[in-house]
Amino acid sequence: SDLVKNFALHGRKVVAIGRNYKLHAEELQNAIPTEPFWFLKPPSAYLLPGSPIVLPQGVQNIHHEVELGVIVGKRCKNVSEHEALQYVAGYCVALDMTARCWQDKAKKKGLPWTAA
Repeated sequence: SDLVKNFALHGRKVVAIGRNYKLHAEELQNAIPTEPFWFLKPPSAYLLPGSPIVLPQGVQNIHHEVELGVIVGKRCKNVSEHEALQYVAGYCVALDMTARCWQDKAKKKGLPWTAA
């Protein structure tokens, strides 16, 4: 569909789950949550095909992970597990890049790490 092919042009946000991979959380010495840890990334975080990855000045420590992205094709709220796939328009490969140096500073201050 057009939405799937052009999600980076039409998507409004990335909804992500953090610390859902136990070994990675342990590697970073993070507590393992008992419930999902949700965070958002804005459309400005999207990278169109062929575009260069530009790292901010002063960033010394970048970590990257390849993720499976699920493209939600229509508005939804309180969807049951049984109905969930009715809202999936497609899938994509996502490259999650985090400036750990910025994230660590924010976490130590108890602040959100959106900029990281």
